[in-house]
Amino acid sequence: MASVSGSAQTPASAPLQRGIVKMVLSGCAIIVRGQPRGGPPPERQINLSNIRAGAMARRAAPSQLEVKDTPDEPWAFQAREFLRKKLIGKEVCFTVEIKTASGREYGMVYLGKDTTGENIAESLVSEGLANVRREGIRGNNPDQARLCELEDQAKAAKKGLWSEGGGTHTIRDIKYTIENPRNFVDSLHQKPINAIIEHVRDGCVVRALLLPDYYQVTVMLSGIKCPTFKREADGTETPEPFAAEAKFFTESRLLQRDVQIILESCPNQIILGTILHPNGNITELLLKEGFARCIDWSMAVYTQGAEKLRAAERSAKERKVRIWKDYVAPTANLDQKDRQFVAKVMQVVNADALVVKLNSGEYKTIHLSSIRPPRIEGEEKNKDKDKRFRPLYDIPYMFEAREFLRKKLIGKKVNVTVDYIRAATGPGEGTPAFPERTCATVTIGGINIAEALVSKGLATVIRYRQDDDQRSSHYDELLAAEARAVKNGKGLHSKKEVPIHRVADISGETQKAKQFLPFLQRAGRSEAVVEYVFSGSRLKLYMPKETCLITFLLAGIECPRSSRNMPGGMQVAEPFSDEAMLFTKELVLQREVEVEVESMDKAGNFIGWLHIEGVNLSVALVENALSKVHFTAERSAYYKTLISAEELCRQRKEKIWANYEEKPVEEVVHLSEEKERVANYKPVYITEITDNLHFYAQDVETGGQLENLMETMRAEIAAQPPVEGSYSPRRGDFCIAKFADGEWYRARVEKVESPAKVHVFYIDYGNEDARADVVDCVVRDIQNIQCLLNVEYPGATCPHVTLQFGDTKEDVGLGLVKEGLVMVDIRKEKHLQKMVTEYLNTQESAKSARLNIWRYGDFRADDADEFGYSR
Repeated sequence: MASVSGSAQTPASAPLQRGIVKMVLSGCAIIVRGQPRGGPPPERQINLSNIRAGAMARRAAPSQLEVKDTPDEPWAFQAREFLRKKLIGKEVCFTVEIKTASGREYGMVYLGKDTTGENIAESLVSEGLANVRREGIRGNNPDQARLCELEDQAKAAKKGLWSEGGGTHTIRDIKYTIENPRNFVDSLHQKPINAIIEHVRDGCVVRALLLPDYYQVTVMLSGIKCPTFKREADGTETPEPFAAEAKFFTESRLLQRDVQIILESCPNQIILGTILHPNGNITELLLKEGFARCIDWSMAVYTQGAEKLRAAERSAKERKVRIWKDYVAPTANLDQKDRQFVAKVMQVVNADALVVKLNSGEYKTIHLSSIRPPRIEGEEKNKDKDKRFRPLYDIPYMFEAREFLRKKLIGKKVNVTVDYIRAATGPGEGTPAFPERTCATVTIGGINIAEALVSKGLATVIRYRQDDDQRSSHYDELLAAEARAVKNGKGLHSKKEVPIHRVADISGETQKAKQFLPFLQRAGRSEAVVEYVFSGSRLKLYMPKETCLITFLLAGIECPRSSRNMPGGMQVAEPFSDEAMLFTKELVLQREVEVEVESMDKAGNFIGWLHIEGVNLSVALVENALSKVHFTAERSAYYKTLISAEELCRQRKEKIWANYEEKPVEEVVHLSEEKERVANYKPVYITEITDNLHFYAQDVETGGQLENLMETMRAEIAAQPPVEGSYSPRRGDFCIAKFADGEWYRARVEKVESPAKVHVFYIDYGNEDARADVVDCVVRDIQNIQCLLNVEYPGATCPHVTLQFGDTKEDVGLGLVKEGLVMVDIRKEKHLQKMVTEYLNTQESAKSARLNIWRYGDFRADDADEFGYSR
């Protein structure tokens, strides 16, 4: 069990051994285990030499009715807790000094890997939690003498056992039985309770001591079942496979640990619960490691998300670990609703795959069972390496097969019956990797689509091994359809020349697009098929008449941009871009449409209007608040319709208009008609002043809104405190930061020196975390005081203002000039001349009085010719 160090010896020549503390039985006895190697490790009990701690409470055996429960001795539980918190799960070293005839071992225990660590017996004695057995002490033993000395010190300090009162207050009132367990569980309302795990019966059943009322209850983990120990007729226990490993897995993580337990239900006097430990949820861990299986009857009460348990079990099954080592997945591990359902076909991927939309709104890719689409052999594919390979047009009959499915299914509701799920496969020699495939039989109007495709020679039937039952439920019908196609020489089985599709892709080809533009403009409305949707307003179209592919941009609108790879990096998606793209996909993808081409852009993309079944896609996007009207729409016939639709959405504040606010009409002041200076002072609070006399102010009228926002934000932080390390700041990020007053405020990251030192700018108050000394006079006079502010003229970085005290209406700037603290910035605007003159006169008075910056005279005069300077 415990490792023996060959050379390390104690003074008594007893070998030093090491182990991990599994359990603390009392204040003077522990159980130490070794390292697990291929199974649960051996263990042994070590009793501390020369000391005695109080005996723990013990429940009488149920069969012995005349015997009563034994309560704690004074300070016994405190001594046990002292050791439990110090030792559980920690590595210790120990020596065995005495071994009795009954096999009980006594020795010294040290915390750590050698005897330089903390002596556990000495720690107990010094805290007054154990007394020294003086009757067996030898005078020449320094360790024993040290224990006596520590005991005398604890007595003098009246610690623990030696305190006044006898320690009756330390005796627990343990409740071993609960009269009505169901009412007890219901009374807790599934709130987490602090507890200590006192015993592990098997991987999913534990005995816990609930704090602070000392209820001792047996708890079974909700939702799972581990292998158990079967009790035989002769009283022995026989473990099921992996039962011991599951028990050790739980023991090594939970035994005598501080945990929280959610008691969730109590069917048939069995208390079901979930144990929460800071390192994780033991229920999920047992499932993930293959030590348990999901149990439906108790999973219904599991409060932490049953889907997590299913996912953990699925992971163990896929890895075939422990109890799942011989697991074989069933051919149809699906619920009935997932095996048969009705869905709408949204896209035909190729000749054997469809994207359907379920009633729940979820999109799912379905592969037609047991058929293979047209394909091309490797030699044919590599025949023309200079030409870009396009499977839809270059593989014979692939385009015909896709068109057959598109015309028959797109936008229609079909019946889907899942036949099997083909597991994902990795890449092999000459074969690509395939993800997991859901293979199904798809019917519409009673017609099996796969059978119809095969019968036209547009697909072939896959051949299987005899023992492979993953095949279509209509496999025989498919074989018969293929036989008919071969007999009649249809499609792939035809002896005629294969059809060739010469489709010119002029997307991004500016010169080719210029040549096509006049033809498309003169054609008016042209037929097209939407092949791909890049975003809400950007599509790829196939023009059957012109046999070309073009990129088409919707005219008259400004649609949110989707994320795109740009030369400078990834372009971030704008809000509602995904919704706009999904709307366009559902309405027009792979549908036959009509387009009016008006112009083209520099990149060779055509711009115009797209119509589907009488609906203008540009107007539809605006009506659904997924796009704004672009100014270029003014010259089109659809402008009034677009504007009215946009106005309705703006009034309803839907989607992209959710944060729209009417801009107030600003009065236009012509500089050429300047008259006298207009003083329009507004009450503000000065929140921060910088070294260069720039300051930040809050509008008094909107101050209440800011306070409400701060209160809401701080309440949210108090309810869900931020986790340290969960956020990595970057320059320019908006965040919340704690100021020197201990409160949280909105901020912007200005500079990141290191993960531990970040400079932030508090956007509501204007101050920074590390600011320099400001002009003391100004700070003293106006900071955090209500003032009156008037904007005089704009500046490069901020407006220039005059500031008055709220009570005396005195000009703050004029006061600074008067005290000789600042110089006047001379302005030439006519409407400011009266104020500038007053400032200059005051400056002259300060200069004459030699105040502050003028104490050495007019220092600006040094820039004169006689000093070597020329202006």
